[in-house]
Amino acid sequence: MKIKPIRTEDDYHTALKAIAPYFDQEPEPDSIEADNFEMLLMVIEAYETKIHAIDAPDPVEAIKFRMEQAGLTPKDLRPMIGETNRVYEVLNYTRPLTLPMIRRLNASLGIPADALIGESKLCRNKSQKSTTAAKSKLIKNTKISNAGKQKVMKSTKRITSKASAR
Repeated sequence: MKIKPIRTEDDYHTALKAIAPYFDQEPEPDSIEADNFEMLLMVIEAYETKIHAIDAPDPVEAIKFRMEQAGLTPKDLRPMIGETNRVYEVLNYTRPLTLPMIRRLNASLGIPADALIGESKLCRNKSQKSTTAAKSKLIKNTKISNAGKQKVMKSTKRITSKASAR
């Protein structure tokens, strides 16, 4: 069997078909088949990591998902987040998670810390609003012609889109 890099979706599907029999009957360790199986797994994993990358979940969505899995209500989150109004503020994206909250949610609910540390919609919305506000202040306070203001708007849009892409 010849193992080659996966460059296209067709190559990917061919590799998946080639590896399927190994899952039904796993080869003996330290055999040629076992080496082929391991090499195919590595090639497929590299392609999936590169092409089918999964973004980190939104922290609040991760909490809501865990609540749904465990059949929890917002009142059940009080020991981890605080009073009920604070729980609702977090779940409605009006209050960010703090480090102690993240630690308690991780320990109590088993939500991975990586998922809780990620940027939530609240943070994304605030950064977009602050850049928009900064742009409008800059333009209002700058004494230039309308054509100059339009150039400033275009350049700040470009900078903003590059920053949000990161």
